[in-house]
Amino acid sequence: MPAPKKPRRTAERILEVTLDLFNRFGEPNVSTTLISAELKISPGNLYYHYPAKDELVNALFGRYEAELSELLAAADNVRNVEDAWLFFHMLFELIWKHRFLYRDLNDLLFKNRKLETHFQSLLAAKEQAMRHVLSGLHLGGGLKMELRDAAPTANAMVVVVSYWLSYEYVRDPRHALEPERAGAALLRGAFHALSLLLPYLEPTSREHLFKLAGHYQHP
Repeated sequence: MPAPKKPRRTAERILEVTLDLFNRFGEPNVSTTLISAELKISPGNLYYHYPAKDELVNALFGRYEAELSELLAAADNVRNVEDAWLFFHMLFELIWKHRFLYRDLNDLLFKNRKLETHFQSLLAAKEQAMRHVLSGLHLGGGLKMELRDAAPTANAMVVVVSYWLSYEYVRDPRHALEPERAGAALLRGAFHALSLLLPYLEPTSREHLFKLAGHYQHP
């Protein structure tokens, strides 16, 4: 008979529940009282692990930052449209997992100095990754782009990646960020970013991108 699983540490459970609540209701609308009630622990127990709400935000952001850094490194491996499609789908999947950060981005940056400075670094890392995607597609023969077009295109892709959730939210404020909408939203996000490359893709690669996007592409 297998040994029973060890119970998750309280600090870990707190972060899991907090992430779920932040994603569902938005960080500004979730209090530490609500978090402790959801966990069925005392506010004092929550305070023992995370003495302030900002510490919960920072801990969750730290996890996101580490996962994002690891994923962005995979941009070096992109050589064709299918590689790029997978990369962007994984990128949007990670953003969706931590969507409260992007849902309430301006508010969080205004209130939290750590996020204000670290998000600037993340923007630079994203732009570098986009350049690597463009370079890899060029090496693979699927992309023909002049050097002067690379920087503005990479920057535009970062804008799409960073504000894609806001666009989804405006389209349908009541339902856009619900879990059941994730699949279609992720596909739309990947296509939004890669559609910026349509003027530069070789015909075969362009057709393959439309095929991958399927009916989620916009007319």
